[in-house]
Amino acid sequence: MKEAYVKHNIENNIATIEFFHPEQNSLPGNILAQLAYTITEVGNNAEVKVIILKSGGDRTFCAGASFKELIAINDAETGKVFFSGFANVINAIRKCPKFIIGRIQGKTVGGGVGIAAATDYCMATKFAAIKLSELNVGIGPFVVSPAIERKMGVSAMSQIAIDANSFYEASWALEKGLYASVFDSIEALDAEVQKFAEHLCTYNPEAMMEMKKIFWRGTEDWDNLLAERAAISGRLVLSDFTKETLKKFK
Repeated sequence: MKEAYVKHNIENNIATIEFFHPEQNSLPGNILAQLAYTITEVGNNAEVKVIILKSGGDRTFCAGASFKELIAINDAETGKVFFSGFANVINAIRKCPKFIIGRIQGKTVGGGVGIAAATDYCMATKFAAIKLSELNVGIGPFVVSPAIERKMGVSAMSQIAIDANSFYEASWALEKGLYASVFDSIEALDAEVQKFAEHLCTYNPEAMMEMKKIFWRGTEDWDNLLAERAAISGRLVLSDFTKETLKKFK
């Protein structure tokens, strides 16, 4: 079994950041922290003009937060820190001065949908169905919903948040604006992501940076907002309902 990692490489002004976890790319706190740090560091590298964000493997893009860590939460502060992991990644993407292209090769759940929604331009395969499953265990997608709402609108976000048992197909996510395009295979996806990244490198980096500021206008309070949302989840995960529900998964 492969070890979890966050790694990156830079070639011809294109940085590729890749994360991986052997449990369907679910992300524990240490990997989320590494990912947020890497996005920030790479984004501040003058050599980099555009960033591709991807996960390892050929199946699930991201299964959300680490379930083992979720079950182990026993106090509100630990809960807030746990749920702040995805908040920190989303805020790192938001503040990054470079365009970030999301490459979504397969299903994505919970926090993974939030990461996809936070990227500036997102492409996927037809296998990249999405689900917000948080309500199933007595919490909700509080931390990631601002990013999803920003990209897809309140209606689409609330639909998948309430219908927590269902995967929504990539074609639906395309229609709602999460994905810019959907491809039949990973090979086709990778070819187009690379082609698109190379094309972006021909643009004025200063113009792209200024455009990104405009795209994210109105989110300046997200450091505080997402921390507040993490605290809500951290409180709810200690509720009798959630504790009893989580026991079924042990």
